[in-house]
Amino acid sequence: MDMELNDIEVRILGCLLEKSMTTPEYYPLSLNALTAACNQKSNREPVVAYDETTVIRGLDSLREKQLVVLSSSSRVPKYAENFVETRKLVSREASLLMVLLLRGPQTVGELRARSERAHHFAELAAVEETLSELAESGYVKKLPRLAGRKESRYVHLFAGDVEIEAEAPKPEPAAVIVRAENERIAALEDELDRLRRELAGLQEAFERFRREFE
Repeated sequence: MDMELNDIEVRILGCLLEKSMTTPEYYPLSLNALTAACNQKSNREPVVAYDETTVIRGLDSLREKQLVVLSSSSRVPKYAENFVETRKLVSREASLLMVLLLRGPQTVGELRARSERAHHFAELAAVEETLSELAESGYVKKLPRLAGRKESRYVHLFAGDVEIEAEAPKPEPAAVIVRAENERIAALEDELDRLRRELAGLQEAFERFRREFE
């Protein structure tokens, strides 16, 4: 990527992409509508609570980067993304980027399902082909497959390169049970040793007491 966005800019750009493709009748977006889109609780990861000042600052930064334009089609200032047109992206590419911007790392299956409203992919192979094209352009990256997962995930690179370490495999349920039993036995053994020491101390004290009165 020839630029790097912060989390606020990523969310704003993702929302503008989403609304331009899924609800074009309400697009471009006013500041109020865009703020609500950023704070939407569904189809967002993570869920945020930006105020309008935060969104305005993000918009100003995106306009400087020529990714957002201010529309003059209404008396109320409205905003539109300028990324798809300037980078000559097609709808299938924009739809996948939109999901990645709004929801973070996704598998091929998740991307196909969650981009359906913006673009219909007939099969997973079409999603994979588009992701390959986006990777060649430097927009996305395939992450290492995590332990215990069947599929790899893809992530956008608008916020810089991403390095995610593979997760350690989760222990099997049987291993968890055995470990818990071992810990319980060890705790009981410690308690038994403590009681034995206390009993020995009491026996010694009793012997001293008995000898004093003989």
